Amino acid sequence: MTDEPDERVTVVVVDDHAVVRGGLTQLLAGVADLSVVGTAADGAEALDLVRRTRPDVVLMDLQMPGVDGVSATRSIVAEQLADVLVLTSYADAERIVGALDAGAVGYLLKDAEPDDILDGIRAVARGESPIHPRAARELLVTRRPSADMPDLTPREREVLALVREGLANKQIARRLGITERTVKAHLTSIFATIGVNDRTSAALWAERHRV
Repeated sequence: MTDEPDERVTVVVVDDHAVVRGGLTQLLAGVADLSVVGTAADGAEALDLVRRTRPDVVLMDLQMPGVDGVSATRSIVAEQLADVLVLTSYADAERIVGALDAGAVGYLLKDAEPDDILDGIRAVARGESPIHPRAARELLVTRRPSADMPDLTPREREVLALVREGLANKQIARRLGITERTVKAHLTSIFATIGVNDRTSAALWAERHRV
């Protein structure tokens, strides 16, 4: 007599709240096709656990002490260890974009119905990308061009795009064939126009508005 192959989807649950970890573990234990192979309280612990257990899906919280969920997701995806499904309380565009850019394949909210969480895990295991409707709406609104988009000149857009790529002023000047002083002048104007105070904020603004 041979054993039947275990076709259950294996899951690692990551959340810094023990009550949440326990609740999710109990929820998954109640269905035959899903199996929790471990839980972790932060991103560093999660990465170590995922390396050892190689689950099908990691159910990942975002806001955790130490290594957060976005950083852990980026490492898990970079090492091709598992698919990551975010389960969080936050539906703001910055966190959604950050998680998806890090490689998460789905984004659910903790106020979702239990069946929706179970279905989300199954969907990820099938190669799909479940997104909570509220998160999807926020993402669409963020990606939609704004009617009151700040009026940047073509040259300012070029400079901003290169800032977004991480280039320094000297590199931007060389790329565009202008002086560093001109680059600084453009940046001063750009910062004032889009309402930021530094390069990092400008780069994030450019990413958000797809400049």
